[in-house]
Amino acid sequence: MPTSVVVRESDLPDLAKRLLTEAGERRIFLLEGTLGAGKTTLIKQLCAKLGVDPSEVHSPTFALVNEYEGDETVYHLDLYRLNNLDEAIDIGIEDILYSRQFCFIEWPELVEPILPGEVVRIKLELAPDSARKILF
Repeated sequence: MPTSVVVRESDLPDLAKRLLTEAGERRIFLLEGTLGAGKTTLIKQLCAKLGVDPSEVHSPTFALVNEYEGDETVYHLDLYRLNNLDEAIDIGIEDILYSRQFCFIEWPELVEPILPGEVVRIKLELAPDSARKILF
């Protein structure tokens, strides 16, 4: 059964640590939510826990893929602008998915058919008073 928490931005560092711990060996995180739900903000905190300077983490809306160096390589993908799975394959997503590096994917629905094994699914929803409801 999924876990559901309501958090404020100040709670995100602790939540990021918890998510990474609970992920175990899983390295692919799928983040779903409407525009403005906080996907990139949560990814900044996840990256910070992996040794990436959070000021370097930005949504790859136009680049599609950002690569960060921290304690290890971390990939951050935003697939919002892609129209089909072939476009994802053309940007080399299979190499990223099977690299065994941490991979945080915003708008992941398009690549569901080619995802390897176990992944971490996170759904973000807007909640009252600038909070976010996060299901994982």
